[in-house]
Amino acid sequence: MSSPSFDVLVVGGGHAGIEAAAAAARLGATAGLISLEADAVGRMSCNPAIGGIGKGQLAREIDALGGLMGQITDRAGIQFRLLNTSKGLAVQSPRAQCDRPLYEKIAQEYVASQDRLKVIEGEAVALLWRLADGTVVPDPPQEGTRELAGVRLAGGVDLFAPAVILTTGTFLEGVLHTGLEEEEGGRMGESGAAHLGDVLRSLGLPTARLKTGTPPRLAADSVDYSVMKLQPGDDEPVAFSFLTDALAQEQIPCWQTTTTARTQEIVRENLHQAPMYAGRIDGKGPRYCPSLEDKVVRFADRDAHTIFLEPEGFDSPLLYANGISTSLPVEIQEEFVRTCVGMENARIIQPGYAVAYTHIAPRCLRRTLELREVPGLYLAGQICGTSGYEEAAAQGIMAGFNVALKQAGKEPFVLGRHEAYIGVLIDDLVVSDPTEPYRMFTSRAEHRLLLRHDNADLRLTPHAIRLGSACTERSTRFAARRLRLEQARQLLDTVRLPREGGGPVKVAADLLRRPGGAAFTELAAVCPTLHELGLDANDRRTLSADVLYEGYSKRQQAWVDRGSAREGMTIPGDYDFRALRGLREEAVQTLQEIRPETLGRASRLAGVTPADVALLEIALTRDQRARAKT
Repeated sequence: MSSPSFDVLVVGGGHAGIEAAAAAARLGATAGLISLEADAVGRMSCNPAIGGIGKGQLAREIDALGGLMGQITDRAGIQFRLLNTSKGLAVQSPRAQCDRPLYEKIAQEYVASQDRLKVIEGEAVALLWRLADGTVVPDPPQEGTRELAGVRLAGGVDLFAPAVILTTGTFLEGVLHTGLEEEEGGRMGESGAAHLGDVLRSLGLPTARLKTGTPPRLAADSVDYSVMKLQPGDDEPVAFSFLTDALAQEQIPCWQTTTTARTQEIVRENLHQAPMYAGRIDGKGPRYCPSLEDKVVRFADRDAHTIFLEPEGFDSPLLYANGISTSLPVEIQEEFVRTCVGMENARIIQPGYAVAYTHIAPRCLRRTLELREVPGLYLAGQICGTSGYEEAAAQGIMAGFNVALKQAGKEPFVLGRHEAYIGVLIDDLVVSDPTEPYRMFTSRAEHRLLLRHDNADLRLTPHAIRLGSACTERSTRFAARRLRLEQARQLLDTVRLPREGGGPVKVAADLLRRPGGAAFTELAAVCPTLHELGLDANDRRTLSADVLYEGYSKRQQAWVDRGSAREGMTIPGDYDFRALRGLREEAVQTLQEIRPETLGRASRLAGVTPADVALLEIALTRDQRARAKT
């Protein structure tokens, strides 16, 4: 019996894995999705929430490209909130609390319904390589050409494919820590992937350790909500998918409370039992999502820290205690939890824990997320040093696209920093060596006025249509929305307002440029045909932002256009930076090691100054002119 053969094998069934496999399949590739447990595909390991500051933009971009995350979230969401509403439209971000079991159920439905995609249960223990004589071996040859041939599963089953995407999350050599106790695993109650770490190191790839953590889950009937602050969802919730007309499901509230001074004391007294402070974990955790132990140490002057109690589902008996991630011993967790306001009688159903795992330095990657030195092998998600479902899914969809495009002999698909938060994410990664898990924020995007969550489809769905990733419904909806916006903008730019006191002639669009903007009822009063266009809430949001930010956006776009030639200037793969006179030694060492493909990426490397970039630009321009003459 012959072994199964695919165009691509995806190892790991988390958010990166399902987006990668589905994206490749949508573009015509046959994809095998390998998961340790088939019924764990799409599982939310930590907080059952999608979106947030910066992350919400990523989730909407994934949807605009034809991905799954937005559609799943809209069906499984139990509370939707638009964050940063007191600030500008460019930094507002959607967030949704989800029903954890329902999310993975719906994710598995989408995966099962995707043509050319098959889920395979098993543990990947080795990569397969084809030798010059055609034989296939599980150990990479030390000499000669390395041709990737597939994956070997535990038990000796071989699966063949010319491309493999590793999306192993926290399972790659994962170790769970609760107090000073530890066990192998990638998630509570689930085994890890213990073999692939050695395989990757045998390829000469630089590995390191990172860690993340999760808080205890509490019994929902064991806390006193009367002393907590109610956090309802939005009256007019914002959907994640551009295919969603309305979010009709009932929203469930969350609650806000705090730790106390006594909580701090208990944690401080038991730091010696925390694995990070006892020297049991050598990986660094996310700076912007610290454990309670880290908060107590870093913010020693504070007597209280905020906790958000978030239901894990419509009918779930569990609360996710967001804000008190911990890896202290279970008995210490029980003690400090009961010192928090309204949690005096709280029962812990599942204790918090930390997980340390292996990742690969993403500087080894091309912008397509293919490893430079191992053609056919791609990485996506936490294996690249990132943190979060959205960052993982964004990498997954891009890796899936690029595998399928390479198989079809087509040009790769790469997004620039000015085109998408996904472009910012990948550009940041391929020139970095994370010492802590990377998390997306709006502040990382220098072109965020252009990269709003509401216009993700206008920016990216044309790419999805061109690639073949957009279904007929998405293409039809996109064309109709773009037409509505164009007609609305034409009306607003042509309908004149009554002149006041002999002042300059103004048009309806000027009402949106006023501080605070105009309500659409006010616009409709001066432009009666506007309501005939059937603008929905997202259309109105986009129209308002486009008008309000028009001047800033034009200046930002002009800067992008002027810099695009400089940003995209190619650096030859064999360029000898040591031969360039005047380049500082620190810059030479950095450039020689990381080998950025373009001048734009070289400019963002630590240790490379603007003066170094200017010198390199002159040299590259001179070389290009010299080659053009020959």
